[in-house]
Order: sequence, then structure tokens, then C-alpha cells
Amino acid sequence: MKPYVIVNPLAGSVTDVDALLSQLQRLEPAALRVTRRRGDAEKFAREAVRKKCGYVVAAGGDGTLNEVINGIAKNAQQVRLGLVPLGTGNDFARSLELPLNVEENIDILLSQKSMAIDLVRIRSDHTRYFVNVSAGGFSGYVAEKLTPKIKRAWGPLAYVRSAAAALPKLHAYKTVVVFDDEERLTIDLYNVVIGNGRFVAGGLPIAPTADPADGLLDVILIPKRPGPEMALLAAKIVLGKHVSNNAVIFRRAKKIAVRSRPGMWFNVDGELVGKAPAVFQIIPGALNFVISKR
Repeated sequence: MKPYVIVNPLAGSVTDVDALLSQLQRLEPAALRVTRRRGDAEKFAREAVRKKCGYVVAAGGDGTLNEVINGIAKNAQQVRLGLVPLGTGNDFARSLELPLNVEENIDILLSQKSMAIDLVRIRSDHTRYFVNVSAGGFSGYVAEKLTPKIKRAWGPLAYVRSAAAALPKLHAYKTVVVFDDEERLTIDLYNVVIGNGRFVAGGLPIAPTADPADGLLDVILIPKRPGPEMALLAAKIVLGKHVSNNAVIFRRAKKIAVRSRPGMWFNVDGELVGKAPAVFQIIPGALNFVISKR
């Protein structure tokens, strides 16, 4: 099956677009579409579905992958999905333990061997889909400070640096969180993290125990705490030691509903997608993701 390849030439690790396109010709693509602006990857993915192409490859970063997923989501069972991680962070590729070398990924894509990966739907101001992580509240302020330059210079420690810079804007949200229509928590929160993948911000293990194929979402709630405690917690997050910490609330669920005052904004792969109230629902095994050449 020949893939429909969607390439973001502005992805963070791309230095020579012509050389990259030449490498991707090894896939003998049915089409090779190059994005020019935000939204193109989603549009091209929908085009692939309309043309009955059963194999779509996203060549770009986490944002490109997210657009492609939203382009195929309603027809996901009919499409095999592949990834060439070319971004600054490549966080979902880390969760799947994909190599970061283009040629190695091409070898994997040529094998076309896939496994079922969970898809997540968020219903808020709009309905969107994702595979990695969504976060609301304080993390939105942190994301504003996490420029590509800071990520490259600081790596995972960029989160601590950016969290410290965002502390003056810190405020709590009066929040109601409902898990699987059963357990209900009413609490003042700084942050809500919904993890299907494990990493954000170029390798930060925000949901260190998440498994994108287990049919469950990892939920991390960060209650209101004094500023110095938040700074210490940010350091624990870098080490992936925060889930067992008394400063956070951890749950696993298939469905999570969030309401807050004020309404916290949620981002998916760094892009704002809507404001609470929001409902997150796992769609188990919805994506056929090419992840191994074995």
C-alpha cells in the first residue's frame, strides 16, 4: 500500500527540505503533500480519506501529527497511520519509542506493521481529537513561556524555567471533575493534565505511567499550593516523580468531565482547543499506528 505523505517543511528539526523530500521518495508515495500554513495537514489528511487512501504518513512535529489525526479521525479504522518525527519535541514519538532518525523511520514505515493505539476526543467549544496530552489551567501560562529557543537550550529543564516565569500569573480555578460519570471531585486546582502519551515540552514526563494502548487516560490534578511548593513540584515533574507525590491527585479513567470558574483553557499539543466545560473520552484502539519494522 502506497502512503499519502504529508510534510511540514517548517518542523523544528528540518534543515534541508529538498534532502528530506528526496529521502521520503523511498516510500514511493501515492502523494507527497507539503504544508504551507496551519490547517493544511488536516485538509490533506481529509483529502487522502476522500481518495480512499488507506495509509497516511505525517512527517512533522506533534502539531502536524495532531492535524493529521483530526483529518482522519472519523474514518480512523479505515486508515493506517505512520509518523516521521521532525519536530522540536517529538513527544508522542517518544511514547511509542520511535527513533528520531529519518531513515530508520522510513524503514519502519515500509514494513507497514501496525498496532492499535487509543484516540482521545475532547468536546469543548469545538470537538477535537488527540493522541498525546491535553492540559488546562496553569500549564497554559507555562506553555506561553516555552518558546522553541528555550526548549532547544534547556531541554526538559525548560519546564522548570518557564514555570518559574509564570508563577506571578498563578491563580486557582474552582473546579468540578467527574471520572467515568461516577467519582466527583470539587476542588481548587491550578492544573488539569489528561495524558494518553507520556511526554510534553520535548521530553518532560508529565504523565510518566501513561500507556497509549491501554484504553485509559491518566489524569493528573494539581491542587492549589503556595508558590514555593509549586516550584518544587515543577522540579519533581522533570524527574517524573510527581504522580506519587502528595501534592497531586492521580486517577485513571475512560471519561473525564471538567467544569471550572473561571473557565480554564485547554491545549492539545501546544494549541488551544477550547475552554471548560470540557469532556474527554477515550476511543480504545481507534488508530492503526505503524510503529515497528519487526
